[in-house]
Amino acid sequence: MGRLVQRSICCPCGIEKLLARGLCATCYTLKRQDEEYFGGHREKVLARDGYRCAVPRCTTLKRGKRSLAVHHREPGNNDPKRMITLCLSCHAKVTRTLFLEEDWPELLRVLWREQHPKAKEQKFLNFKAQDGGRETLRLFSDSGEDSTALASQPDNGIS
Repeated sequence: MGRLVQRSICCPCGIEKLLARGLCATCYTLKRQDEEYFGGHREKVLARDGYRCAVPRCTTLKRGKRSLAVHHREPGNNDPKRMITLCLSCHAKVTRTLFLEEDWPELLRVLWREQHPKAKEQKFLNFKAQDGGRETLRLFSDSGEDSTALASQPDNGIS
């Protein structure tokens, strides 16, 4: 008698529409990418990090297989010890941002420096007005005439 093959009714994630190998399109793509880009370690890294972004105080609440990225700390190195789970927002900051922000958590700053070793770190200048730093300059007197302070300034040829 022929060999019996058990067929899946739905993907392990619960989606009923199957693409191949008993997996939905998303799970199949992730499995193929896992083998190709992560040496088959993507799921292990996600499980090790508790399926959460490894950045402390990260406020991303999204859950699911597509909402997390496994970041290679060394491009091309598929050693799970050199990979880390990041939410898509933190992963974009590390890989796509051209400057380092001071208010990022320390782990993000370390990962950014690893990704951009030759980049220069920039500091933001604060242009916000501070209380007590402003002085009122009266341009007109209460009667509506030019103030003496304005009229006494030397003429520099600009009108």
